[in-house]
This record gives sequence, structure tokens and C-alpha cells, in this order.
Amino acid sequence: MAEITASMVRELREKTDAPMMECKRALTEAAGDMSKAEEILRVKLGSKASKAASRITAEGVVAVWIADGGKSGGMVELNCETDFVARNPDFLALADALAQLVVAHDPADVAGLARLSLDGSTVEEARQALVGRIGENITIRRSIRLAAKGRLSSYVHGGARIGVIVDCVAGDEVLGKDLAMHIAASKPVALVAADVAPGLLRKERDIAVAKASSSGKPANIVEKMVEGVIQKFLKEVTLLGQPFVKNDKQTVEQLLKSKGASVAGFVLYVVGEGIEKKKDDFAAEVMAQVGQAARSDTRAAPAS
Repeated sequence: MAEITASMVRELREKTDAPMMECKRALTEAAGDMSKAEEILRVKLGSKASKAASRITAEGVVAVWIADGGKSGGMVELNCETDFVARNPDFLALADALAQLVVAHDPADVAGLARLSLDGSTVEEARQALVGRIGENITIRRSIRLAAKGRLSSYVHGGARIGVIVDCVAGDEVLGKDLAMHIAASKPVALVAADVAPGLLRKERDIAVAKASSSGKPANIVEKMVEGVIQKFLKEVTLLGQPFVKNDKQTVEQLLKSKGASVAGFVLYVVGEGIEKKKDDFAAEVMAQVGQAARSDTRAAPAS
């Protein structure tokens, strides 16, 4: 059986807000598998484990560049090791330059971006030079270029930790900016229900089935309960189904209809999303050093 450590229990609690003992039981049942333990807690306690999705797990910035009067735009996530470096002027300048290169050249991927020319050298050479000056690792994580069907609007939030580009067809500039701000705040995963990833939907359905089945109600009632949960979930994670942040009595879809507008698409980047960030346990490190010193003292003590 896998050993369940205090750090594992603490990590699961940070992700789910569940009580410590429940976290330990879930980890034990899951044989130490963190993802499985999260699902077990959600079934047992109804925890949404939402903190895991919104937690920043790496440092860096998102840079956005809109050009051609909103007809084209680019976005880049540039990562570093500490938030101190994320505020470095040279680091920020590199991020902005990369976003502009993405718009101008539309590289196929990060490797293609790294080969582009920047101030007399390649992007990769510029990155390595900055690493040498700062003394901290810097990586280009992802980038995207958009060509608008309508007009692109953007929003960058939280010290450039969240970046949004939204393609709004019709409507005015204010509507585009409001939609970009809404996306940054509400973090939809898709425009409409049909665009939600099948794997994500399947996972939510499995959890809903497990929870509803434990209620002891008849199968037909369980089925209705599951469908109700899934429909609620889809409204929460799709842009058009979400209540508008400036007026929660109105959905985004209703807002767009009232303005005679539509959304062709959007892109949302959250710095460090999905990246595991190393956490230093200072107390454990101190205790380990104390223990090591004590062992050294014991070995050095003369025999009596």
C-alpha cells in the first residue's frame, strides 16, 4: 500500500478545501493517486475542487498584441521561476516582443517562434542571453495568433497573469472589452456546450452518477438528477451560458442578443495553468538539517 504522507494530505486539502481526515481517507482509498482522490472527495462531499483549476502553479506573464485595427492579434505565455523576475523590465519587454512576432509571422509552434529573428539574433538566442543575465530559467510555454471574423478585443489582468482575446462580431468596442473582462473573471472552457471537451464532460457525468446513485433513489430519478447536474455544469463552463459579470440577471448569450452581436471565439491564458510548481517545505528542511547535525554530533562523540 502506498504511503500517505502529511505533504500529500496538505496538497489535497489545498486543492479541495476538504477536511484533513477526509483527505487522508480519500488518498488511502485511492492508493496515493492524487487525481483519483480528488474525484473520491467530490463524490463523497460534493466538493468542486475548484481551487486546483484557478491556482497559479508557475510564474511569468501573458503578453497580448492586437494589430490591424483589431483584425489580427497574438498572445504568448512566457514563464520564469519567480514572481520577482516576472516583473523584470527585460523579461516583460521580451514577452511583448514575442507577442508582436506572433502577429507578424504566425509561427506554427513555440519551436517556430524560437527560430524567428529578434534584434539581430534569434528568439532562442535572446532567451538564452536573458537567462544568462538574470540567472533564472525562462521558457516560452505557448503562443497563438488569431485572425478576426469580427473585431478582436483583449484584456490582461492580475499583473499580466491572465490574458484574454475575444473575437466579437458586431457590437461596439465597449462590448468587446466587457466580454474579455468577463472571460478573465469567469474562465469559461468553451463557447457553447457542444465545444466542451468530451473527456471533461465524461468525468463530470461519472462523478454525478456516483453521487446520485449513492442517494438510494430509483433509477429514473437518478437519471434526472444526473442530467440536471450536467446541464448546470455546462452553464457554468460555457461562455454563452454564464451569467454576465456586470449583470448576473442576464446571461452572456442574452447580452449578445440585446446588442445584435455574437462571439466567433476566444482564447484564455492563465499563467502556470496545469504546471506543477515545486513547493519548498522550510520547516521540514530545518528539521532535516537539525537531525543531520544531531547524527553528526553522535558520530563525533568520543567513546566513554
